[in-house]
Amino acid sequence: MAVSNEDIEFATDLFSRLGSITSRKMMGGASIYCDGQIFAILKSDGALMIKAKGALADELAAEGCTKFTMEGKTGKIKSMGYWTLPESALDDPDEACQWATKSLKENS
Repeated sequence: MAVSNEDIEFATDLFSRLGSITSRKMMGGASIYCDGQIFAILKSDGALMIKAKGALADELAAEGCTKFTMEGKTGKIKSMGYWTLPESALDDPDEACQWATKSLKENS
């Protein structure tokens, strides 16, 4: 299943206050950029995740967010540095942008 145009539109609208939000479809999902810097992805199932490590990853974990994992070719579980947003942020552009701003700062 590939990410839908509606999912991409939702993400770009959610983060539109940050700056120039663009996307690029790849491998069934999409990468989300702010002013050319990647900070989020949409998985093929439509799940929206932001790039996080260190303290930001700890904050997201404390909020009950989950880290992106997938099964590799050998069956071993691999993880990536992307985390789900808190459910409340999906309905609140201000909150979503606060998380995204932290991601952009941490990964610049």
